[in-house]
Amino acid sequence: MVDRPALEVDCSGEMSALAVKGIELFNAGDYFEAHEALEHAWLAETGPVRELYRGVLQVAVAYLQITRQNYRGALKMFLRMRQWLDPLPDECLGIDVAQLRLEASEARATLEGLGEARIGDFDLSLLKPVIVRSRP
Repeated sequence: MVDRPALEVDCSGEMSALAVKGIELFNAGDYFEAHEALEHAWLAETGPVRELYRGVLQVAVAYLQITRQNYRGALKMFLRMRQWLDPLPDECLGIDVAQLRLEASEARATLEGLGEARIGDFDLSLLKPVIVRSRP
C-alpha cells in the first residue's frame, strides 16, 4: 500500500544527484549506465519516492532490452515498471511521470504488435527521453 501523504511530500522535493545523472544518461540513450545510476539512487533513498527511481530504471532496462533485441526481457521489464510507476502522481520530483507511463506503454504496445520475430523492426525513435520540468 502506498503512503500517499508521504509520497506527495517526497515528490515535492529534489531529485538526488545520482538520479539526475541517471536521467541524463537515460536521455542520452545510455540505458545500461542509466540503470546503474538509478539503481544506486533507489538504494540510497529511504522515502517512498524511491519507487520513482525504481520505475524509471525499469523503463531504462526495458529500452536496453529492446536495443539488444531481447523481446521477452523487454516485456518483463515493462510489466515490472507498472507496479512502481502506476501508483505515483502524474509529476514527481519534476519528472513527468504521466508522460513516461504513456510513452513506455506505447513502446510496449508497439513491441507486442511486432512480436518476437520482428523485434528488429522496432522503431527506436519510440524510446523517448524522460521529461523533467523546471521547478520554481
